[in-house]
Amino acid sequence: MLQQTFKKPENWSMYWKETMRQMNSIGIGSLVIVAIISIFIGAVTAVQFSYQMAGSLIPRYYIGYIVRDMTIIELAPTFSCMVLAGKVGSSLASEIGGMRQKEHIDAMEIMGVNTTAYLIQPKIIAALVVIPMLVCIGAFISIVGGYLASVPTGIFTHGEYVQGLRSFFIPYNVTMMFVKAFTFSFILTTVSCYQGYYVKGGSIELGNASTQAVVYSNILILLSDYVIAMMMAV
Repeated sequence: MLQQTFKKPENWSMYWKETMRQMNSIGIGSLVIVAIISIFIGAVTAVQFSYQMAGSLIPRYYIGYIVRDMTIIELAPTFSCMVLAGKVGSSLASEIGGMRQKEHIDAMEIMGVNTTAYLIQPKIIAALVVIPMLVCIGAFISIVGGYLASVPTGIFTHGEYVQGLRSFFIPYNVTMMFVKAFTFSFILTTVSCYQGYYVKGGSIELGNASTQAVVYSNILILLSDYVIAMMMAV
């Protein structure tokens, strides 16, 4: 499927318009859910670690440092993409699967259109551009969520949290975050499009394909998360 997907477009303007439409659908349409999840991820991380470290000899400002690195390295890319696999992945599988069932894909193939490229290539390109942006925004919002959950409630002071955020920063962690974001976005898009493109049967089979797209995407995201961690963090 991927071999057919990345062939040269027949009409560049059509592919460009479809890519822009997918960027708007995936990016703008998912911004709110990513923001909500991210702010609570940061808040829970800050509160939980402050509870675990209470009474220990570890400096309190380490909470900001832990929230920052946990968010950048693991929580923002993994949680955001797993949620997007449920929202975006099921949507892509249903969209393409519906076209397959209504014979829209067959009609385009009769007209000589490379349906694999036209239907899937813009979605992959849009995901590779937009989802890393969403992950980056999610990481920032998560750090803000940690601040809102800890400083106004008196768990620790503004200065301690900011000191933790500015301590021991390694730029390589941001590179790892974007590597994960690109990998996860490619996985969730291709798996979902594959499930929708090759669906057979009626509405029950389409529902199963959407479910399988989410399940397989999440499994592969977790597996690739482990592989990337082993390759880049060890």
